[in-house]
Parts: sequence; C-alpha cells; structure tokens
Amino acid sequence: MTQVQPLALTDTALPGFTHRYATVDGVRIHYVIGGKIDGEVLLLLAGFPQSWYAWRKIMPALGEKYRVIAADLPGQGDSDLPNDGYDTQSLATRMHGVLQQLGVERYYLAGHDIGAWVAWTYAALFGQEIIKLALLDAGIPGVTLPETLPLAADKAWRTWHFAFHSIADLPEALISGREEIYLQWFLKRKTANPQVFTDEDMAEYLRIFSQSGGLRAGLAYYRAIELSIAQNRQLQSQGKLTMPLLAISAGQGSIADMAASLRPFARQVTGITLPHSGHFLQEEQPEAVKNALSDFFNP
Repeated sequence: MTQVQPLALTDTALPGFTHRYATVDGVRIHYVIGGKIDGEVLLLLAGFPQSWYAWRKIMPALGEKYRVIAADLPGQGDSDLPNDGYDTQSLATRMHGVLQQLGVERYYLAGHDIGAWVAWTYAALFGQEIIKLALLDAGIPGVTLPETLPLAADKAWRTWHFAFHSIADLPEALISGREEIYLQWFLKRKTANPQVFTDEDMAEYLRIFSQSGGLRAGLAYYRAIELSIAQNRQLQSQGKLTMPLLAISAGQGSIADMAASLRPFARQVTGITLPHSGHFLQEEQPEAVKNALSDFFNP
C-alpha cells in the first residue's frame, strides 16, 4: 500500500519548499519543509512577533545541504492558537512531536528570540537527538534572562515589552485596532536599518499578528514566562547541555555577549557577534547568519 503523505502546498517564493501541517496533542502545527531530500534535518524556530517567514532569506541556501524545516510554534504564524501551553516545556514537547511524526531522530536545531527560549528547553529535554544547537540574540528564561530588566533609557527600549506583555488585559486594550502601529515600531525600531522590512514583509507579519487570537497568543509566551523559568531551573539540576552550542549575538541586538552568559550552563559554547545588525539577524544580515550556521553545523 502506498504511504499517504501530508498535503503539501508549494511556496511560490521558495522553490523546492512546501507548506504542511502536523497535529500534535490536538494542536495543528504549520511548518515549511524543503531542501536536500536526503540531507540531515535542520529545524528552525522563530520568535515574536514573527513566524517561519523570518527564515525565508536563508532557507534556500541552507537547503542545498540540509533538509530544512521552518516551523511555526503553537500560537505563532499559521499554527493553531491554543488557550494554554505557552510555557517552553509544552512548546518544546509539541515541536518534538512534529519531528517524531516525520520519523526524524537526529537533527540540528536553531532558534531566535522566543524560538531560542524553546530551543534551549528542547535541548534540555531531548538533547540526545540534537547534533548541534544554535541560539540567536535571546536571553533564556531561568538561565540567562535577567530577573530585573534595565531602566536606563538607552537599554529599556530593548526589553520594556517583557513587563508590558505580562500585564493582564492592558496590552490588548492598547494594541487592538492598532496592530500595524505596534508592529511598525517593534520590528523597525529593533533593527539597525529599518528599511530591511519591505511593505510585503510588514503585510505578512500584520496578517498573522492581527488574525483572531493572534495578539492573545503572542502575549501568552510572556505571560507563561514564570512557569518557563521554573521549568528551566529544574532542568538545570540535571546538568549542563552537552551538545556543541553556537551563540550568535547582534552588534545592536538584545544581548551583548550571549556566549559568555551561556557558558556556565553548557559544556561547549562558541560565540560570535554580527556587526551592523539589530535584533532580527536572519533578515538584517542573512548572508552572515547563513555562513555562521553552515560553518558551525558542518562537521
């Protein structure tokens, strides 16, 4: 009997990549897959307020060597927007379920922003499956994210949203109906060059952010951060991460030196900083990010 494959819709802007869905514990998860058919798998996780689309500029090049899977986390992009399960352990477990359904047992993992939060927890839970791990410009809850956020004006604009997003109801009241204003500030203020986001890019991010439940789901990651912190601290008691880890910082990003802060928690940490980039490295400096990942993942 011929094995039935998931419905695959071709992405016209990314030749060789298709959009698919997997349902894990009742949550439907969207992912884009393509690249080298028999290549080793590379799983990419994006952050707030983005989706798999954040990786689009480097997926074709990475696909020359790897079988690339760029996924939308539950609550992100075109995945389902459940009412709960936004702590990093729940998110990591559901993403692991996608790889299990695909029969993938060994792979590379890279995450940016909240995607890096999930990738860290994922590595702590399922580290025996991960060949190498890359984290891009993120403080990890309960690991390297400061408990007290900076108040000085030159730094507070980078992290103010952590507290704001955690407040009940107020963010929804202020952002609803003004999603475009919020996204324009959030995406363009945190870049080194705001022109990196085209009108088409902004329209795509506005589409997913303003869909029914999109704002609630985006804020939910931050509202679950206390639970994520407790989970990660418990996982730390099991010891350091053992797989090789690459920490990519941005010259104008959120974390000045990710590698230095991660070394107490992982055995093998390599760090680089990409100049001329703000927080959204994959879109601001795609060639540099692609090269950094390729050089690190290559044996």
